[in-house]
Amino acid sequence: MDTSSDPSPNITSSVALLMVTSMEKSLAFYVEGLGFTIKNRWIPDGQLRWVWMELGTAPLMLQEATRNTPAKLAAAGKLGNGSALYFQCRDAISVYRQAKERGIAGREPQVGNFNWEVFFHDPDGYSINFCSPTDLAEETLLSETEL
Repeated sequence: MDTSSDPSPNITSSVALLMVTSMEKSLAFYVEGLGFTIKNRWIPDGQLRWVWMELGTAPLMLQEATRNTPAKLAAAGKLGNGSALYFQCRDAISVYRQAKERGIAGREPQVGNFNWEVFFHDPDGYSINFCSPTDLAEETLLSETEL
């Protein structure tokens, strides 16, 4: 199909792929802890190696690093070093509370850049962050509010 005369954008979305050292530990964090739902998976030789997950309408892919994976940092345990994902949502505080109930520890939510900011670190060191708009003062902590 020739789309050269089509005025709509060709690129419609972007999905992050995180290389992980242990699919089991990562799924415990993302699915059991944060509430992601697995939508698709790749299981070669009976071993789960890749998943497509979603939290609400936000997708995320995980792939377990193997010796054939060009992720040399996997062996050193430094996959997530310096990497962060931000999920914009309606209510970041509810994400924080649900994750806390499921045993996932995160830093106390704080206001930054006109958003509630909720920060977690996954088993490979990736910073997984949830933000929702607020009009509260910068650096306000959740414990300082009546929310």
